[in-house]
Amino acid sequence: MKLDRSTVLVVGGTSGIGLGLARRLAAAGSTVVLGGRAPGPVEGLETVAVDVTDPASVTRARDEVLAAHPDLDVLVTMSGVMLTEDLRDPGHIAASEQTVATNLLGTIRTVDAFTPHLLQRGAGTIVTVSSGIAFLPFPLMPTYAASKAGVHAYTEALRAQLAGTGVEVAELVPPAVATTPEQRAANPRALDLDAYLDEVLALLAQEPLPREILVEAVQMHRWAERDGTYAELVAQRSRALLGLPGR
Repeated sequence: MKLDRSTVLVVGGTSGIGLGLARRLAAAGSTVVLGGRAPGPVEGLETVAVDVTDPASVTRARDEVLAAHPDLDVLVTMSGVMLTEDLRDPGHIAASEQTVATNLLGTIRTVDAFTPHLLQRGAGTIVTVSSGIAFLPFPLMPTYAASKAGVHAYTEALRAQLAGTGVEVAELVPPAVATTPEQRAANPRALDLDAYLDEVLALLAQEPLPREILVEAVQMHRWAERDGTYAELVAQRSRALLGLPGR
């Protein structure tokens, strides 16, 4: 991926990792458009309104972006919600539905919208965003883990189906990253955003593009089953369930 001369749409990029990545790519020399449900002005970057749970909104955003940037060659789709759930309470289903609609179906819908354009170009890059939690679940956020595992599986299939078209597919797999002081306070072990982006940009610049963008801090999540640490680490993460009512 050419960091200094790409035209990039980051959907779900109006805050957190997405905004940080967009700013880094723009600073490197790429043209970057940010997509979000209610994007405010961001200095030096274009924005487009898009709600990935609404097919009509995705279509409108696609048409608007491609009209302004027919040379678009990179799509990063990272819209997501991270909700806690108590699976003993049937009311959790509302959170489950919102999570799947945004994280998994939103990813699929966004990729579907731009794949014909990239195929017509015969070149380009699609970057999906899963999570370390896709490979090492955090039981307090069960549907989040399931949705991100779904993104991983879908990305694998997408890569196989687009093989030979000139469109490459990569999966960004973040660990816990602190993008606000509140997140830092809640998880002191979370990776600093700038440190995370330093590693990500270096990996995105590699030729050939890695299938999975794995920074050092997420390796323990990605390979827990292979390394024999999976059960122990899930048990450690299950301690968070003690904070649920009645536990």
